[in-house]
Amino acid sequence: MRGMKLTVREMAVFGMLGAVMYISKFIMEVLPNIHLLGVFTVAFTVVYRKKALYPIYIYVLLNGIFSGFATWWIPYLYLWTVLWGAVMLLPEKMPKKIRPFVYMSVCAMHGFLFGTLYAPAQALLYGLSFKGMAAWILAGLPMDCIHGISNFFCGILVLPITMALRLAEGNTQKG
Repeated sequence: MRGMKLTVREMAVFGMLGAVMYISKFIMEVLPNIHLLGVFTVAFTVVYRKKALYPIYIYVLLNGIFSGFATWWIPYLYLWTVLWGAVMLLPEKMPKKIRPFVYMSVCAMHGFLFGTLYAPAQALLYGLSFKGMAAWILAGLPMDCIHGISNFFCGILVLPITMALRLAEGNTQKG
């Protein structure tokens, strides 16, 4: 991809951001399906655009290293890219008044759809039929509801995080 070459500074920053994602998930594991991963994915994408894939996949790699590269991990190879892609499709110059709601809504949708997005990999890995996959999705709906609602409320942190990242990058123009 064009424009994906990294400086040494970016390598260090993205490594730390990926580690922050992992540590935040680890700390919040006591709460089922409540975490800041969607918030960080959205914020990093808003600020770093294509290069946000670096900290996102550092997080995915750390998750595999510390929690095991088992079949549960395989969907992580695409789940966060779906959220990244959704944010990439948003207009960069959104009216300031609607940004919080849009970012919160995108975070929420990813949470509500997490089980549905996860299901195709489960079906392939475990030989589930379409009916079996649909049953798997339905069984997970209560947890997806918790995930979506918590992502919505955690999404309020996207703007403060983007402002902090832009300040650290010396880029306060994009607001």
